[in-house]
Amino acid sequence: MKVAIVGTQGVPANYGGFESLVENLLGVHCPKNVEYTVFCSSKDMPDTRGEYKGAKLRYVGLHANGAQSIPYDILSMCKVVSGYDVILVLGVSGCMFMPILRGLSKSKIIVNIDGLEHRRAKWGKLARWVLRTSEAMAVKYADIIVSDNKGIQDYVTETYGKPSELIAYGGDHVKRELSEELVKGTLNTYGVRKGEYAITVCRIEPENNSHVILEAFSKTDRPLVFIGNWNHSEYSRQLKEQYSKFSNIKIIDAIYDLDILYALRSNAGIYMHGHSAGGTNPSLVEAMFFGIPIIACDVVYNRETTENKAYYFKSTEDILRHLTSENLVGETMVEIANRRYTWKHISEQYCNLY
Repeated sequence: MKVAIVGTQGVPANYGGFESLVENLLGVHCPKNVEYTVFCSSKDMPDTRGEYKGAKLRYVGLHANGAQSIPYDILSMCKVVSGYDVILVLGVSGCMFMPILRGLSKSKIIVNIDGLEHRRAKWGKLARWVLRTSEAMAVKYADIIVSDNKGIQDYVTETYGKPSELIAYGGDHVKRELSEELVKGTLNTYGVRKGEYAITVCRIEPENNSHVILEAFSKTDRPLVFIGNWNHSEYSRQLKEQYSKFSNIKIIDAIYDLDILYALRSNAGIYMHGHSAGGTNPSLVEAMFFGIPIIACDVVYNRETTENKAYYFKSTEDILRHLTSENLVGETMVEIANRRYTWKHISEQYCNLY
C-alpha cells in the first residue's frame, strides 16, 4: 500500500500539529504493508535527506507556510497524480486544485480538513474566502474527509450534508524520562516550584485568549509561566510590555529544548489552555498526559477533547473562580488520554482508512 502525504512542512517534525502527526505515523507505528512518501519543503527543512523512519522524502522548492502555502500544496499535489494507492492531504489550503487532482488521479484521496482555518481571526476577507472555498472543494471531491474533533465532524455534517471520519491527534510522544537534577535545575532557572505554578504554551494570538489569561493572573499571586512567540505581532508585544511588570507572571520566549519544555509542563500545578478556534488542539492532548488539572477555554472543541471533565472558562472571572478552588484534579485527563490519544491508536485508525 503506497501512501503519499502532502500539506506539511515535512519531517523530521519541527513545526506544528500536522508535522507531529506525520512524524508519529512513521516508524514504529507504521505497519509493514504501508509505504509512506512524505512531501517536504526544501526551503523550510534543514536538510534534504531522501529517507526518514522508513518513509521516502520528496521535496518542493517553496515555503510550506505564509504566502507560498497554497502554491506549495498545489505543486505537491501535481507530484502525486500517479504512483500511489492513497493520497493523504493534510489541510485545505491547496484544495482548490482538488477537482483537477480528482480528474487526473486514480488514487483514493483522504483529506484532513484541520480546524476550520477560514474562521481564524488572523485572515482577511480574501484569505477567508479562499480557505472556505478550498474546504468546500475538499469535502466535495475527496473520497474520505477526516475531522479531528466531534465539533468539526458535526460542522461538516451540518454544512455539507456529508459524513466524516473522526480521528484526533496523539500526545504520548511528549512523555520522557528526565533526571531529578535536570528537573530541579530547570525549575530553579525559571524561579518556580513543583506543583505551585500554572503554565501555558501557545502562539500569542487573540483567538488563544492570551489577554484573558494574563488579566486573570495579574489579579492573583499565583505564578504563571507563559511561553510563546512574544515578538510576533503588535498584539503580543503589547501584552509582553503590559504584563511583564507583574512579579508572578513569567513571560518566556518559545523554548525548543524538549527536555526543558517537558520539565516545565509536567511539573506545573495547572495547565491553562486558551485556544478557542480549531478542532482537537495538539497542545491540549499533550497536556492531558501530564495528569494535572486543565483549565480550558469553554468551546465545543475543548469540551469534546476532554469529555467535559476539565475546567472551563469564558471570562477572567471564570479563571479566578477556578484558581481559588481547592478541589482541582487532573487524573481523569490521563485516563482519557491513554484511551483516546496514543499514537498507536491514531496510526491504526488512519491505516484502517487506507
